Amino acid sequence: MGGVMDDSQARVLLGLWFEAGDRALGSRVATHTAITVVEEILAGRSPLAEAARPRMQAQPNVEEHLTKVWTAAERVGARFVVPGGSEWPRQLDDLGLEAPLGLWVCGAGDMRLLALRSVAIVGARAATAYGESVARELGAHLSDGGWLTVSGGAFGIDAAAHRGALAAGGATACVLAGGVDVPYPRSHVELLAVIRERGVLISETPLGGAAMRHRFLTRNRIIAALSRGTVVVEAAVRSGGLTTARRARDLRRVVMAVPGPVTSPMSAGCHRLIREGDALITCSPREVTALMTGQISMEAESDPHAGSGADALGWREKRILDAVPVRRSAPLANLARVAGIGTTEAMVALGTLDALGLIRREGQGWVRASASQ
Repeated sequence: MGGVMDDSQARVLLGLWFEAGDRALGSRVATHTAITVVEEILAGRSPLAEAARPRMQAQPNVEEHLTKVWTAAERVGARFVVPGGSEWPRQLDDLGLEAPLGLWVCGAGDMRLLALRSVAIVGARAATAYGESVARELGAHLSDGGWLTVSGGAFGIDAAAHRGALAAGGATACVLAGGVDVPYPRSHVELLAVIRERGVLISETPLGGAAMRHRFLTRNRIIAALSRGTVVVEAAVRSGGLTTARRARDLRRVVMAVPGPVTSPMSAGCHRLIREGDALITCSPREVTALMTGQISMEAESDPHAGSGADALGWREKRILDAVPVRRSAPLANLARVAGIGTTEAMVALGTLDALGLIRREGQGWVRASASQ
């Protein structure tokens, strides 16, 4: 390369030559700088040169290719944000060797300032009406409280969370698996355009890059790291939302899960997170913001359920728990009647209690978990 290369140019090139989240590349950049790594690869002196060769051969003229990249960025209104820059959210550095080399950003908002108070809302694409309603309400409540909603722009929970935040007049950030200039899914073109106007579109995938399957998984680590906390609204047992939650847990972020009906496969992943202690149970938008600001206090010692795992329950769950018999199981309708709440509310409460291991299903009804098997 004839001219003097700067750090941003070097990171753009490495992003073109390697897939995101490459730990070997991250380690090399951390110890040698991005510029040095590029120079070594171009000279064939780097242990990473072989891995970079297939993509380098597709664009042999480095200077010409960089010119095309910057021209494309100017055309779509994208900017490349690098670690240490004024717009770089420092919490992304928690990813260590898997931290992004840089991020392509489109939008009016300042990514770093927006992400100072940020919560990720993730979950199933094939969401239920219940899940989408909860996600919209969460997004709106977070916006009202001055929090940024972060999600991935997909069908289901993601889109509902974004729309809730926007409807409340707030900003939202969408972390894409493909390039910021490649709307995905295509049917969300209008939604993504509004997000760009009111917040930011973010991606580490180069401009023009397709939203390939493996990029969704690597993208999830950015959602987890960018956000101060993550809420899983609905998730099947193999959902990508669980991957995000576990990355957030490993990063010592606040992880929350919304319980759902015990009969819904879309809530099975949330229940597992709660049951295994990987997520705090949350039953309302107010609880999410309270948990994020550290305002949740423990119930008084006089609570009859204290020490049983029920000290974080809402009044509906406590009523249902009181209604569940110790020995003989009772069906949903009976429990709702005794608790004095609707059957839908009762079903959700049962999901919470089941996830916490306080009750179990027996035949067509429920019984206290302490009852003999």
